[in-house]
This record gives sequence, C-alpha cells and structure tokens, in this order.
Amino acid sequence: MRLKKILNNNAVLVIDNQQEKVAIGTGIAFGKRKNDRINPSKVEQLFEMKENEKLQQLLNRIPEEHFIISEEIISYAEDYLGSKLSEHIHIALTDHVSFAIERIEDGIHLQNKLLNEIKILYRNEFEIGLWAVRHIREKLNIDVPIDEAAHIALHVHTMKLQGGDYQQTIKHTAIVREMIQLFLEKLDMNISEDDLSYQRLVTHLHFALSRVSHYQLHEMDEEMLGMIQQKFSDSYQVTRTVTSCITEKYDIAFPSSELGYITIHIQRLKKD
Repeated sequence: MRLKKILNNNAVLVIDNQQEKVAIGTGIAFGKRKNDRINPSKVEQLFEMKENEKLQQLLNRIPEEHFIISEEIISYAEDYLGSKLSEHIHIALTDHVSFAIERIEDGIHLQNKLLNEIKILYRNEFEIGLWAVRHIREKLNIDVPIDEAAHIALHVHTMKLQGGDYQQTIKHTAIVREMIQLFLEKLDMNISEDDLSYQRLVTHLHFALSRVSHYQLHEMDEEMLGMIQQKFSDSYQVTRTVTSCITEKYDIAFPSSELGYITIHIQRLKKD
C-alpha cells in the first residue's frame, strides 16, 4: 500500500492492489510523502471512493476536527447497523455535520419539523443520531439540539444500501406528517406522539405510501372492505377526505383496499 496523495493528516489516497482507495487513520499522513509505504496497522478505514475529488474539495474547506468527528459517527453507525454504508456517506454526512457545527456555534438552531415522524419511522437510525449528538457535545462542548439527531438519522438511512434518495425520503416523511395533521384536524383530536396508536398510524401511512409508490397493492377482500365502509362509515369518510387531499396535491392515488386498512387505524385511534 503506497501513498498517492495526502488529503489531510488523517486521510490519504493510496494505491492498494493496483486500486486507488481512501485510507483513514489518526495521523496516518504524518511525515509521509508521495510513494511512501503506509503501515496497514495505521489504517482504521479503507475503502474505494469514486468521488475522490469531491472529498478532497470538502476536506480543504472544513476543519479537520469536523472530519474526524464525522468519521467516528460513520464507524459507530456501521457497527450499530452491522453493515457498511454507501461510500457517499463520507461526503454527505461530513458536509452536513460540519455545516451544522458552524451553525450551532453561530447561535443558529434549525428546528426539524419531522422529528417525531423520523423518531418513529427510523428508530435505529435515530438512535445513531442521538449518539452522534452526544458525541459532538462531548468533543466540542457545544449544545447540539435533539433536532440534529433526526437530520443525521435521515442521512444514515439514505446511505444504507437501497436506503433511498435523501430528498425523496424527506418528502415522503413530510407527507406522512401532513396526513397525520389532516386526520387529527378532521377528527378534532389531540394526541401524544408517544401514544401507541399514533405510532402505529404513522408507521402504517409510511408503508402505505411506499407500497403506492412502488405499485405494490395491499389487497383486501371486497366483502371485508364493504363491512369496514359500513361499520366504520365516519372513519372511512375521514380517510377518503384526507387521502383525496393528498392525491390532489401530490398525485398519489390510494387504492380502495389501502383506504380500508387506513380506516381501521383511524377507528382504533378514535377508540383509544
């Protein structure tokens, strides 16, 4: 393993088995020059990176400490999930974490309006986000709000293999939140985000949107659907009203069977 280029004191480009890779390790570049051998025992992470130029540009404009913290978060996330994340996490999360730290140090705190939905839908990723928030607090002695855990959770989720597109995930989660607000408004209800029925509804709407987006129908027997429409007519009408609003606004069509399942959750919400 030979050094090709120094990115910073803790990250270098190397040639390993005739492939260009990024090697990360504390002080790995100290006293090194091009073509020097890199001791494998110094390497904490080694990965192929198609976006080496983007990574170098990022490392040139952020404090090295921010990069180290981000890499520690990535390592924790991969250990926690038991799987590797997309290589792009090294750019996306590092850029986000560095910018977030700068904002916080300038006294700018951005509220994450999707906090409760992210906490429910992406539990493992949110736990990683909570660890990251504590880690940044300990390393830099700054007050990092819990909202930041939700931002980090989304980055981790979308960097999982087949995790999805970041912007699409935000949009998807925002639609779930909008539907919940519409349901509570139509039902004239207030309910705690910690309530089990609330969490079940959030989770069901998340999977309902995912099924509709991927044209995966959640079938329901016609007789059963008719019974639900008749027995829970008020809840069914509320469901139709809310889903019609979403269809009109986002061009998302919910099949009748999906309306039946959502109605059951609405009925349960009303009873609890």
